[in-house]
Amino acid sequence: MTDGGLLEIRDERLRELVVDEPLVCLETGFRFIEGPVWHQAERHLVFSDIQADRMYRRSAAGELTTYRRPSRMANGNAYDGAGRLLTCEHATSRLVREEADGTLTVLAESYDGRELNSPNDVVVARDGTILFTDPAYGRGAPHGVPRDPELPFRGVYRVDPGTGELSLLAEDFDGPNGLCLSADERYLFVNDTERRHIRRFGFDGRNLTSGAVWAEVAGHGIGVPDGMKVDSAGNLYCTGPGGIHVFDAEATCLGVIRVPEDPANFAWGERDLRSLYICATTSLYRCRTKFPGLASATSST
Repeated sequence: MTDGGLLEIRDERLRELVVDEPLVCLETGFRFIEGPVWHQAERHLVFSDIQADRMYRRSAAGELTTYRRPSRMANGNAYDGAGRLLTCEHATSRLVREEADGTLTVLAESYDGRELNSPNDVVVARDGTILFTDPAYGRGAPHGVPRDPELPFRGVYRVDPGTGELSLLAEDFDGPNGLCLSADERYLFVNDTERRHIRRFGFDGRNLTSGAVWAEVAGHGIGVPDGMKVDSAGNLYCTGPGGIHVFDAEATCLGVIRVPEDPANFAWGERDLRSLYICATTSLYRCRTKFPGLASATSST
């Protein structure tokens, strides 16, 4: 059901999750923004503009500043438990970590002697385990540097928190993109942009099991499965046609938060973690939810 408002209602329970008020456009004029991540302790949002080759930081007060330039066509970002920023670089095919002195440490750039495709999105588990997707989108224009892939597959990887060892967890994807852990970290969700679905894997901290299709992401309008996160109540949010699709814990799509531009990714922020910041092509939007998102490892109360 559509009524011209913020929400496309497929199940009335969506009204219990999202405040049905117009989106607020906070910033605009970008080229293609992605990878928003909220630092709860310092109260700021960092996000990437892939095509502009820079990253931005927006304070809780609304001050926008350039965070990193060049960014090597950065895409996804995440914080680890020490508050260090992890970034996926399309132009270099690297996953890097920013240290306290501002230098960058390369966490992953090759597998089995060949360059990674282009790390896309990254999450950090509570024990420090790093998980990231590696499609080939950063090896073509306009989101990367045109070059042939060296790997014959598109994978999901793990970086060991103790040894830094890189291991391949899954490779049977066409376009692995957004990923997120369930609140209890027993499951890893990974979407496939090309196949337009979300898969759910069992996760024991080291290995993945199963990986069956959990939900299809279908609808009308621009947008594909890309950014994806779980809220504190166990609902899963995923970008898709027309906006951000909201699923309950049983994979029922409750409806869509409609976004006027192609939505790429989002993150919860503010002190109560109930403001949803949405990166959608040229603009940064915000709406409010009734349940908070999951706190990052950097959070403080």
